[in-house]
Amino acid sequence: MRVLISAERLQARIGELAAAITADYDGTRPVLICVLKGAVFFLADLTRRLPFDLEIEFMAVSSYGQASETSGIVRILKDLDTDIEGRH
Repeated sequence: MRVLISAERLQARIGELAAAITADYDGTRPVLICVLKGAVFFLADLTRRLPFDLEIEFMAVSSYGQASETSGIVRILKDLDTDIEGRH
């Protein structure tokens, strides 16, 4: 297996993103939306570094169906459970 990005570099970048998000959204209660399943571990690492209350929502999408190549049409398999209108 070839490593493209080291764990240390990845965690450093997540820390940079958390710092930027904190600067922009500290004092609010933003909603973080995770697209299942690929982003769940990234989101977990990110949220552990955010020092404020937040809400997490999940959605699942697919453009592959049963094929190995994308159809180009995105289908929502699981939509958000919360209305995010007006939220950060």
